[in-house]
Order: sequence, then C-alpha cells, then structure tokens
Amino acid sequence: MPGKSPYPAELRRRAVRMVAEVRPDYPTEWATINAVATKLGIGTAETLRTWVRQAQIDEGSRPGRTTEESAELKRLRRENAELRRANEILKAASGFLRGRARPATHALVSFIDQHAEVFGVEPICRVLTEHGLKMSTSTYYAAKNRPPSTRAVRDAELDAHIARVHADNYGVYGVRKIWQQLLREGHQVARCTVERRMRALGLQGVRRGTRVRTTVADPGHERAADRLRRDFTATRPNAAWVADFTHVAAWCGVVYVAFVVDVHSRAIVGWAASLSKQTSLVLDALDMALWRRERAGRPVKRGLMHHSDAGSQYTSFRFTTHLLAAGIDASIGTVGDALDNALMESQIGLYKTELIKPRGPWRSLAEVELATAEWVAWFNTTRLHSAIGHLPPEEFEAIYYAQHQPNDALTINR
Repeated sequence: MPGKSPYPAELRRRAVRMVAEVRPDYPTEWATINAVATKLGIGTAETLRTWVRQAQIDEGSRPGRTTEESAELKRLRRENAELRRANEILKAASGFLRGRARPATHALVSFIDQHAEVFGVEPICRVLTEHGLKMSTSTYYAAKNRPPSTRAVRDAELDAHIARVHADNYGVYGVRKIWQQLLREGHQVARCTVERRMRALGLQGVRRGTRVRTTVADPGHERAADRLRRDFTATRPNAAWVADFTHVAAWCGVVYVAFVVDVHSRAIVGWAASLSKQTSLVLDALDMALWRRERAGRPVKRGLMHHSDAGSQYTSFRFTTHLLAAGIDASIGTVGDALDNALMESQIGLYKTELIKPRGPWRSLAEVELATAEWVAWFNTTRLHSAIGHLPPEEFEAIYYAQHQPNDALTINR
C-alpha cells in the first residue's frame, strides 16, 4: 500500500496553479515545471509534473483516471480484499459455525492462534463476532495472558504420557489399552479423560481388516477329533496350545508365518517363517515352542493338547508322528469353520493388524522374520491382553508359577 505523500495538499494545489500561471514566461512546459519545483522546494520536477498531469485529467483536458475514480477503485479493492479474507476465515471456522452452541473460549483462542499469522487477530475476531461467535480482541489477549488452568497443565502432562505409550507399542493401542497401561504405571486417570485427550491428539488404535483363507484340507489324511471343542480356557500353562499360520505378501514372493499360542496365558510360545507352506513350517514353530519351554525350565508334559485347523500340514503323517513322539495329544477342528480355532484366528488378526499392515511393504523373508521376532518379544513381555486381566502374557505366567510353586522366583524375561 503506497505511503502518505510528504507534501501537503495545499502545496500541491499551489504548485499546479503556479505552473499554469507562469507558463508563458518559459519556452517549454518542462522548463516551467523545473522552475516552480525549485522555487517551492519540491524534491524533483517529475513529482510536480505528475501533479500537473493528474490535475489536467481531473479537469477533463487530458484522458485518464481521475482522482475520485482512483480513490473509488482503491476502496473497492480494499473491500474486495476484506471480503476474500472474511471468506477464508469462515471456511477455516466452518467446524465452529456448523454447531448450535458457541464453542468454549479456549477453543476459539486456539483457532485464532492457528490462523493469526495469515489473517490477523482483529479480522478473525470481527468475522467471528459478525457470525454469532462473539469474541473480542480484549477477550483473546486476556485469555492468552491468563496462566494455564490446573486442567490444562494436567492435560499437557497426560498428553506426553499418552503419546509415549502409543508410540512405544507399535502405535496400535486404543483408548482401553492406553488407559490400562497408564494405570499400571501409577497414573490415576479416568478412561473418559484418556479418550478425550487421544481425540485431541488425533491418536487411535488400529482396526482389523478381512482375513485371507490359507487352510487347505487334504481328504486323504486321517485327522484327530476336536478335543478342544471351542473351550479356549486352560487352568495352567502347557495345558493346551493352539496353532495356525498366515501369509505375508513381500517383494520376494509370499512369506508364510506359523504360530503356536498357549491358551492359558495367550503367550506366543513358538513361531516360524518360510517361503513355503509345507509341513516343515508348522513343525519348526512347534519345535521352537518345545525348545523355549525347555529353556525356561517349564518343559511340556504328556497330556498337552495341540489344537489346529484341518490344514493338510497339521494332518500330515510327519506332523502327527512328531506330536506322538513328544507326548502331545492332537486336536483338529472341522474344515472351513473359523470358530473352531477362534483364539488363533484372533491372534493372527492381531499380528496382521499391529505389525504387517502398518509396517509394509515387506521386501524379504529375513525382513519379515526380524520384525516378527521383535513383535513377538513385545507381545509376550509388554503388550496388555484383556483376556488375562490386562497383563502381558509372561507376567501372567510368572504370577501363576509364583502362586502354585512359591519356591520358584517370580521372574519375567524382559
């Protein structure tokens, strides 16, 4: 916007008048303008010539835009700019304007803070007030200078803890699990408060998608009966295991990942990954489960039930004889019925939702194996599970052994 002229209006009128009066005394108009500018102390003759030309336009002796027309054009441009700015402010405030009740003052202050650099504080307050959201600049600055309330301070502290717990747990925790983890850490907070702050932070837990069927039954294999009968409870560890495998799309092809889960604690006791879904895949997962239990000093005993679906890998002669050699009783669900192995279906759903989908794309078998190993360690030692009282599986098992074998130390592998 041009600055105000350093010359008074009366001096400008006098200079223009003098040029017209003394013009006959000089050979050219330019000589006349130079002489008058020098006598009146006008900085440059060009400035005076501009005044003269504008006066001639205003009188009608020269074509061009008059002073009044220029002033009107400036006014219209200014109004147009104000309207555009008001329109942009209204677009940004559309969320507030759709509501029936006036938003709280702190919400309006936060909105003004977000847009003050673009529109300015006073224009925003004026537009909001014109559209029913009364907000004066004095109210805004008073709110800015007011010390934060106890609730605001508490919310800021809680936000840091919520963001940390969410980030530390693969970004998969929703309101319930973050609330339970905060309680475990000694933060006394209501679930509704966690929900409110997560909504303000834009955080949410992951949601499961659809599952691709991988079970292919072999009618030529005899299979064991369903001993579990959809009873996914156990009174102790190593009483019942459930098993299944899934697939992960990778650049190298399809990676198959098999799991073995303890029904009592929901701990993943064994897993394996391979580019092939042959029987060796599920055998490797079973062998890892047996080895890990042996290493932890909790070897399996005869009578352990191993439950799976009716996939050809689990009904094969090789897998069945391996179970018999280990003293494990086989249990096989019916074909095409996910409910017969619902616990394992849920476990694989968590694996796909919490790790595979958000961390892809996957390049190689080794990359999937490394990420799975990290996720399984987190799942067993850190992740809270609602079915076992919002405890990690290993902690739940440690509590069981401390109660039933008090001479053993209560230890949790971290």
